[in-house]
Amino acid sequence: MAKELDFLTKRSEDYSKWYNELVVKADLAEQSDVRGCMVIKPYGYAIWEKMQRLLDDRFKETGVQNAYFPLLIPKSFLSREAEHVEGFAKECAVVTHYRLKTNETHDGVVVDPAAKLEEELIIRPTSETIIWNTFKNWIHSYRDLPLVVNQWCNVMRWEMRTRLFLRTSEFLWQEGHTAHATREEAEERARMMLKVYADFAEQVMAVPVVQGVKSETERFAGALDTYTIEAMMQDGKALQSGTSHFLGQNFGRAFDVQFLNKENQAEYAWATSWGVSTRLMGALIMTHSDDNGLVLPPRLAPTQVVIIPIGGKPEQVAAVDAAVAPIIEQLRQMGISVKYDNADNRRPGFKFADYELKGVPVRLVLGARDLENGTVEVMRRDTLEKETRPLEGIAEYVRILLDDIQQNIFQKAKTYRDAHIYECDNYDEFKVRVKDGGFFLCHWDGTADTEAKIKEDTQATIRCVPFGFEQTPGVDMVSGKPAVARVLIARSY
Repeated sequence: MAKELDFLTKRSEDYSKWYNELVVKADLAEQSDVRGCMVIKPYGYAIWEKMQRLLDDRFKETGVQNAYFPLLIPKSFLSREAEHVEGFAKECAVVTHYRLKTNETHDGVVVDPAAKLEEELIIRPTSETIIWNTFKNWIHSYRDLPLVVNQWCNVMRWEMRTRLFLRTSEFLWQEGHTAHATREEAEERARMMLKVYADFAEQVMAVPVVQGVKSETERFAGALDTYTIEAMMQDGKALQSGTSHFLGQNFGRAFDVQFLNKENQAEYAWATSWGVSTRLMGALIMTHSDDNGLVLPPRLAPTQVVIIPIGGKPEQVAAVDAAVAPIIEQLRQMGISVKYDNADNRRPGFKFADYELKGVPVRLVLGARDLENGTVEVMRRDTLEKETRPLEGIAEYVRILLDDIQQNIFQKAKTYRDAHIYECDNYDEFKVRVKDGGFFLCHWDGTADTEAKIKEDTQATIRCVPFGFEQTPGVDMVSGKPAVARVLIARSY
């Protein structure tokens, strides 16, 4: 690593500090002067844009259409679904007035008391209420169903403790909302979207995830079932990376969304909602990055290849420029994003350090001597390995290398994750080991009391009843009662 990056705290010394420094120093985001909010910088937003574009394509393949709904929600809407309002009440930002006026000394502005709203408005913490109030006007017959919409937007949840990307008061996300004629169709959609998220996480983000269903305590407010994907960060903590909710007929009843079925009988519509947010940026950073900076999977890297010339005499520089031009064209024709950094305002060492910090997957370096030899230096960011390759055919080699990097990053994360999943049925042992991180498969008696005790004693929570793991009979490690399931327990963000 170049000396220019020695300021980045090592993960082994302080993982939290390493993360916070990396987000800022890699030009992803920074704190805003608005409490709890962040500024996503162009490089960070470029990664989010790629996430958004690739996710949106996957949504539309399943029949989803995008729409947009109001930012402000009448307070009375939230109160119509009891569990929903209880779940979000403490996080709501409330608009009470619609106008300011200058004060008597004209040295500032104050709220105009005459401009108090008749009904207070909530800045959306999520949109089930405003959307289902709208669905009431769109749904009349079974022929109007299913109704499958999504919106890309921002939401506000008044967080007391914030961390860039992982937990901020305002964040960006997508929220899908669907209405169906039958319970079976709604449940199928909720599970379908979970699989879309899991596939995106693993195939695009190179983040291995565990799919499962949440306990009743951990469900989304107003849901009958919440499905989740849980990712393991390099410190062994879990990060909930996407959720899909089966809402039953709760919102259909709350907003009187009825339709006439094929027998001409009135029924309440069945609902789902599902979403992922800029928290995925945190997952991306904490799953792959190292003490040198970001490690980005090629499918999400804004710049997949950077080419850096080593300077010389003007005629040598011109020769390098001419040699690089067709390579750049070949890479771009392959759909590979490439940057040729021939600016003379930074030394090569600074450029190397900067692109390493920002996680550019492949770096090509060449100068006059390389041209004479017909070679180029290739460095892959995931392993920091360098090799000298023939200049001829380098574009095709880079294409193959990018695919290899994508797979290697995923396999490395999966190997780490799998090595830190443990079966544990002894509570004393669990309380000691969970401090060091990891996913623990433990028998659970299904009670909220046991769940609460685990959280109180260890700060760990039941992440989900996982799919893909064998469910064997057993005894709850806390209560000694017969278990209803083996669940995944971990400390989390």
